[in-house]
Amino acid sequence: MVVEVSDRCLRDRDYQIRIGDLKDWEAKQGRSLNDAIVLLRTGFARYWPERRRYLGTAELGAVAIAKLHFPGLHPEAARWLASERTVKAVGIDTASIDYGQSRGFETHIALLRAGIPALENLAGLEQLPDSGFTVVALPMKIRGGSGGPLRAVAIVPD
Repeated sequence: MVVEVSDRCLRDRDYQIRIGDLKDWEAKQGRSLNDAIVLLRTGFARYWPERRRYLGTAELGAVAIAKLHFPGLHPEAARWLASERTVKAVGIDTASIDYGQSRGFETHIALLRAGIPALENLAGLEQLPDSGFTVVALPMKIRGGSGGPLRAVAIVPD
């Protein structure tokens, strides 16, 4: 399911997607996010590959970390998805599931502790319907790694 939050995110680079955003989507769609792969469309994919617009800075290295500005999923919303819904994965069209200014990576922790994979840097979410498609996400296996690149595709029925 694609949860559209680009209006808020494009107004506020540091926007954190809240429980209310997810509940609003459910109310509008008349369905729950249960048993779904939840894809969060912030609209930031449109800025790739321009680093300054996509990440908030064109700088590289340790000095750039404090200058990262892009939206993400609020840790409370991640905990809500993990405890109040039975989501299979959460994806986003930004560089991280945590927003750019995160230092504790609480969203990562909340999702991964619950066994919910996080898919980042997704593209083409604007081409998907709100629901009714299948996601296939094939990660590269990296021994001892905590994550890895993946190829994600959506299959939309006719």
